[in-house]
Amino acid sequence: MLVMVDNSVGAVEELYARVQAAAEGTPYRMCRTERGFDLTVDVDVPQWQELLTRRRVSQVCTYRVAVRPEKKIYTMTDVVRTVEYEAGVGGVRLGASVFVGRDVSLSSYRTLDGSEQYTFSSAEGHGLIRGAAEELGWRESQPVSVKIGIGFAALGGLGGLAALITLAIVKWL
Repeated sequence: MLVMVDNSVGAVEELYARVQAAAEGTPYRMCRTERGFDLTVDVDVPQWQELLTRRRVSQVCTYRVAVRPEKKIYTMTDVVRTVEYEAGVGGVRLGASVFVGRDVSLSSYRTLDGSEQYTFSSAEGHGLIRGAAEELGWRESQPVSVKIGIGFAALGGLGGLAALITLAIVKWL
């Protein structure tokens, strides 16, 4: 009797295991999801203290990976959650934001005396996922949010070009 093994499930498990191995020993955490997995890191944003103000920023960056194992295609969507708190003479201010799409960021902090330092690059998380996926022959597809952003950027660029051409024609006449 011939038993068929679903290779797509094995491919997803192997991708998950490779990313997990790449993230070993780093601050990144992995969590399985219905459509794939999440790779999450708490960005260590230092507290700022000024003479009469105290400010704190908390940020969590999640790389949401959805897989289509039958085609060995994955999409990666960045979800960045930020909470800011500031207290001082002017009162208390609290703000929160969520960004979904593709985040390309690099932040660095160092005290003047060099005693405290941190650096965060969103490319690091992207690299953990892409490196493991490439080794296994997976291809990346852009998520819908990125495709929509590219579409609006192209449309805006065409609108700007049309406006410049119109102005040139009007000025020429």
